[in-house]
Amino acid sequence: MKWVRFRIKTNTEAEDIIISDLYDIGLEGAQIEDNVPLSPLDKEQMFVDILPETGPDDGTAYLNFFVECDDEGMLIVGGEPAEGTMTIGAANTTGNIEKKTRDEVLSAVNEVLEDIRSYMDIGDGTVEVTETEDIDWLNNWKNFFKSFEVDDILVIPTWEEIPEGDDHRYILHIDPGTAFGTGMHDTTQLCIRNIRKFMKKDARILDIGTGSGILAILALMFGAGRAFGTDLDPCALPAVEENIKNNGIDPKAFEMEIGNIVTDESLKEKAGVGSYDIVVANILAEVLVGITPTACEMLKEGGVYITSGILSEKEDLVKDAMKKCGLKVKAINRQGEWSSVVGIK
Repeated sequence: MKWVRFRIKTNTEAEDIIISDLYDIGLEGAQIEDNVPLSPLDKEQMFVDILPETGPDDGTAYLNFFVECDDEGMLIVGGEPAEGTMTIGAANTTGNIEKKTRDEVLSAVNEVLEDIRSYMDIGDGTVEVTETEDIDWLNNWKNFFKSFEVDDILVIPTWEEIPEGDDHRYILHIDPGTAFGTGMHDTTQLCIRNIRKFMKKDARILDIGTGSGILAILALMFGAGRAFGTDLDPCALPAVEENIKNNGIDPKAFEMEIGNIVTDESLKEKAGVGSYDIVVANILAEVLVGITPTACEMLKEGGVYITSGILSEKEDLVKDAMKKCGLKVKAINRQGEWSSVVGIK
């Protein structure tokens, strides 16, 4: 399958109206590129450990629309226009799929942009048209996830075979799906090493921001007795279930819940206040500051709080948050530009 991309250079103020009007003529699913600073709510809803780096916000925005292209070079467009709006080519009032030439679609896009320009500033307003090669959008990312080592642990994607004669002590089969990380990031590796360092037989571990379950599953492999995971993203549930199955983990040993353990008292009680030997959170320094009081509450006396996702220059934010909760900073480990801060209750 091939796709034609219509890339529009505009400004952030015009994003919504352009997306809305192009939807009306059959272009759906806009990809937005801008440098607007993320709000706290945006960060919470992104469901990722490490936020993307952005440059200074100069007001410029790029809107990308991908339109499927058939073997004859015709573009497949659809959608149901609002009353009184124009359509690409013939009337499309029922929302039926239509095939149009690239020039027809480009002409309609430019007409929409000129119409909007008549009553508001849309910035540059130019359109770049490019064609992609055949892409399997759901699985193409797998080309970039290869097996890797963390000390004597082999992390290997589920679609790869274990090399003949492999002698790693631990083998983690992982399929992170499209929504979560693979474990290759420095921050995850820092967590893995610290979990292993502080692990005790039959320990209970709480993983805040579980994702695909990498940390909790490895903790169970290292000797933990039970794991409890929480995440904001509902996609974490099937990801964890699949990876538990892939690694032969007893489902009864790993309980997973969707929700915010910081604000949801019922979730906190279900997890078990004051019952954990280890609490791990691989998120961001600013988010960890808000999580730390809850993490401290969930720990047993003598329990260990392992954090990562911290840019090295922001270590003090997390250290100070731990100290305010009565935790003693036990260790700071670094890898690349990232840090892991460990506290003990």
